[in-house]
Amino acid sequence: MIPQTSYVIFGVQRSGTTLLCECLKKTGLAGVPEEYFLSAEYGGPWVPEPGGEARREFIEQVLAKGTTPNGVFGINIMWNYLIEVVEKLHELPEYSSVPRHLLLKNLFPNLHHIWMIRRDKVRQAVSWAKAGQTGIYASYQLERQEPKQKPFFDFELIDNLHHLVLEGEAGWENHFGQCSLEPYKVYYEDLVVSYESKTIEVLEFLGLAAPKEFKIEDLPVKKQADAVNEEWVQKYNEMRKTQQEPGEMRRTSPRPSD
Repeated sequence: MIPQTSYVIFGVQRSGTTLLCECLKKTGLAGVPEEYFLSAEYGGPWVPEPGGEARREFIEQVLAKGTTPNGVFGINIMWNYLIEVVEKLHELPEYSSVPRHLLLKNLFPNLHHIWMIRRDKVRQAVSWAKAGQTGIYASYQLERQEPKQKPFFDFELIDNLHHLVLEGEAGWENHFGQCSLEPYKVYYEDLVVSYESKTIEVLEFLGLAAPKEFKIEDLPVKKQADAVNEEWVQKYNEMRKTQQEPGEMRRTSPRPSD
């Protein structure tokens, strides 16, 4: 199926993109957004096969899987693998000469841009660090697997991820600037307060009417933050104050993001 309307949810890890995807799936009208372009190396569906017909077939499968019967397609893309996606698409002759900032617009019809942001970047970095240590990135995983290890406070790890969050958001902002567009912004802190109202607002942005008496129940993802997260946030903020002068940003080499 060729979608009539499409959208990309742009984000950085632990910004709430998965939660927004699940909310939109519950409508039955807004596609089936997933991280379809996440490499198989990181548990995603995109196998790094050579370019050509196999890659075209994969893109066709993504469009079919991510589109609801009303012709709406959705996908979730993270900043840290955008370059890899661009490189793979540029291997196809039909996209080889398309500038990076125009690739997605050429790939997805009637494209709408949704930017998922978390206001509290430190809590985002803490969430990312904890998920990376335990291997549990979504609450439903606890039903299928045990954590890899007990999480422990690591200032350097959290600090590096905090910088990656900031760099990722700056990267998306630059991307939108190159595209000369203003994305529709959804803030994680607003979404968790009211799933329904924020989801309806996104539907309206896409030109879709919400189902009557729309309710979001039994989401497969739930808030994972607990007392450990709060303890780490406080400890990180205290240590950060002692390790840098006001207005000076500490820099270290980032660890692998995922």
